[in-house]
Amino acid sequence: MLARIAALLRQAEGTDNPHEAEAFMAAAQRLATATSIDLAVARSHGAQRTAAQTPVQRTVTIGEAGARGLRTYVQLFVLIAAANDVKCDIASNSTFVYAYGFAEDIDATQALYSSLVLQMVRASNEYIASGAHRPTPTITARINFQLAFGARVGQRLAEAREQARQEATASPARHPGTAIALRNKDLELKDYYRQTSKARGTWRATSATAGYSSAARRAGDRAGRRAKLGGDGELAGARSALER
Repeated sequence: MLARIAALLRQAEGTDNPHEAEAFMAAAQRLATATSIDLAVARSHGAQRTAAQTPVQRTVTIGEAGARGLRTYVQLFVLIAAANDVKCDIASNSTFVYAYGFAEDIDATQALYSSLVLQMVRASNEYIASGAHRPTPTITARINFQLAFGARVGQRLAEAREQARQEATASPARHPGTAIALRNKDLELKDYYRQTSKARGTWRATSATAGYSSAARRAGDRAGRRAKLGGDGELAGARSALER
């Protein structure tokens, strides 16, 4: 699954046609969802479960303490995670995330994040360099741009996930037990999260002092619509902090 997703990411990154990039992006998410469903069904038929077939917790580094705008990176990761059945706890300073889920789902989340976070940074840098954000302060414009980028990407991935789920459960005769397996998977993850998580309080992607820019939000939304998936890096394992 990871090898096939990597191939789709390379194809998306290699095209200048936004419609092709969109198709490859959706295909990558649908593949991740379909594989996750297949594994859930397989686990439901297994008489015994190994450690590799149960939910896990993984720490994902987002950035260095004190870096500005880390909340936008966390929001992007959390939205990608939500489209891949992964729950998250977030450090109070947004420097890392605890991801809870089945290994294949966390792997898919990290694969998508590794590509999209670089695209988000590149697109926001281009927006700032263009001067289109003036007279809005640079940091305000950048945060608003990246928040809108993440929100749009999260919506796109959620739509692709829902399409894959509908296809998998549309015909019970062809796919017996799928709906029950997905329900059991959801319950198992919720139980694991409830037993494992030590999180307290509520995390917000924005703060009262962040400021608001409608122009930067619109620009970030447009960039999120155009975002491609790409990158040939390792898909599994925690990502190192993003260099700023």
